[in-house]
Amino acid sequence: MFTDSHCHLYKEYYENLDSIIEDSIKQKVNRFINNGCDKLSNIEVLEGIKLYDNMYGTLGIHPENVDSYTREDLKFIEDNLANPKIIAIGEIGLDYHYSKENKDKQINLLELQLQMAEKYHIPVVIHSREATLDTINSLKKYKVKGVIHSFSGSLETAREYLKMGYLLGVNGVITFKNANIKEVIKEIPLDKIVLETDSPYLTPEPFRGKQNNPSHIIDIAKFVADLKGISLEELAHITNQNIENLFKKIQDN
Repeated sequence: MFTDSHCHLYKEYYENLDSIIEDSIKQKVNRFINNGCDKLSNIEVLEGIKLYDNMYGTLGIHPENVDSYTREDLKFIEDNLANPKIIAIGEIGLDYHYSKENKDKQINLLELQLQMAEKYHIPVVIHSREATLDTINSLKKYKVKGVIHSFSGSLETAREYLKMGYLLGVNGVITFKNANIKEVIKEIPLDKIVLETDSPYLTPEPFRGKQNNPSHIIDIAKFVADLKGISLEELAHITNQNIENLFKKIQDN
């Protein structure tokens, strides 16, 4: 059985979460880590982990929300970190794809959340898009570990993150025809990766163009297992172990 280590299972995307979860379990995906990214989704993550025994959550403010978040939103995250099923602060990070004009504000928001993670000894889930150097510089300031979500960088960048104690999130992008990440993941030890869908985004081949959901972890897993020349069972065992080693709270539930 597999874990979807990064998804966004919000009502705005899915009309019937019960059926999404049931279908995923049939496809051997039996654990879900639902990631928050703003005030409303953080509230929904807390509701979801109450409803579903096999769902865990992360709370965070995504860099795209840097111009709308409030200090109260950060306080809300801090106030809920003691929840036994909130396993990380995320999705947080830097994204310069649409705008670099607010990069200082983005860095400040990221570092406020990294400070919180360091204070409470909790991992982080990092989003980094067209901002590799600034992301690495911020992460180096704090004694924090976590996942680099949707990693798509070079082998050199991958090794830099691994050296800092981060795992790499591998999703449907690896199945895309021209994705360079295939060559990078070939070189990365299996104990340094986790599998994720980023649902409802980044649907793997051959379903690209349709809405993604956690059941597609199996399609990503088959691709990675073939790439690495191992069985699905071995991949499931190792990636689940990676998740449990990083997110200690999962072991306690």
